[in-house]
Amino acid sequence: MSSSLSPLIVHIIYRLGVGGLENGLVNIINNLPEDSYRHAIICLADSTDFSQRIKRQDVIVHQLHKPPGQDWASFYSVYRLLKQWQPAIVHTRNLAAIEYQICALLAGVPYRVHSEHGWDVFDPDGSNIKYQWLRRILGLIIHRVIPLSQHLQDYLLTRVGIPAKKITRICNGVDTKIFYPRMGKRRVPEACLLDLDQKLVIGTVGRMHGVKDQLTLVLAFIDACEKSPEFAKIARLFLIGDGPLRAEAIELLNTASLIDKVWLPGERNDIPEILRSLDIFVLPSKAEGISNTILEAMASGLPVIATRVGGNPELVLDAQTGCLVEKEDVEGLSCAMQDLVVDDDKRRRLGEASVRRIQTEFSIDSMVDRYRQVYDKQ
Repeated sequence: MSSSLSPLIVHIIYRLGVGGLENGLVNIINNLPEDSYRHAIICLADSTDFSQRIKRQDVIVHQLHKPPGQDWASFYSVYRLLKQWQPAIVHTRNLAAIEYQICALLAGVPYRVHSEHGWDVFDPDGSNIKYQWLRRILGLIIHRVIPLSQHLQDYLLTRVGIPAKKITRICNGVDTKIFYPRMGKRRVPEACLLDLDQKLVIGTVGRMHGVKDQLTLVLAFIDACEKSPEFAKIARLFLIGDGPLRAEAIELLNTASLIDKVWLPGERNDIPEILRSLDIFVLPSKAEGISNTILEAMASGLPVIATRVGGNPELVLDAQTGCLVEKEDVEGLSCAMQDLVVDDDKRRRLGEASVRRIQTEFSIDSMVDRYRQVYDKQ
């Protein structure tokens, strides 16, 4: 490659679809100065329309279409691409991609970076010994490890044994030009047929699979409707996302005769607008790193109810910007939602505090600058 070109970073991820990890990657690419670095993305599985959020026209997105499970051919494919492209940096993300650091080593990539964004769906609390050893061994060939939360940093230091000198914690940032509070009257999202006049909308956004635990939110909503006629009258629920839990959620709501109070549109690409149509945001996850959706909800001026797991307590300050509840606690979540639905002043106060916290501590400029500092150490 010509020496006149800026250094190339190859980002290796499992899939380029809707998600916090992927959103953070796109934000880095879009906001790093174009003359500093070039970028390519290797998707072990595939890419989706989410790639259209990348503003730069020179970013290569290569899909391997790797089948689930171990696929040795994919290692050779990644090795060949790295030999061909000769990047200055390879940056893998999460457990699904960490093994491809071996390809980077063998291909002679001089600087190797790995990020931990959250727990793997098969290891929601990081207790799997095999995965700990995998991270520990591969940590020997990785120059810089980036956990997104204090919780993950502590795990890497104490359970995995990554040396402190290799770790740089970088919290996600949120683009406040895209995510900002609602001004004036609520705009009902396209294709939403619920009557939202004089209603309060509770919502969540995320892939509907086990660790995200939207079913606890559904059960809490049902519980609150059964216990409080006032809540049932004015509260509505948005469940944004697709996955195996969606059908289960619909079945629960049908059984409770509450499906007419809930909107389940599946995956959407208008999340900023949907967040501005909400009044309360809930993240019921069993495990989290630093949640982009919490940051986006806070930037949208929403009070946030979240589970007390992973990096959530670093973002949601209990009784200041929102409310923390224990994971899988249907009654606790029900009470928290009822409390916020009936207290207009509290919702407004927490929502305003959320926006201030984003502006002072979680700006996208700060995040991008810290990643650039890591890349510049190559």
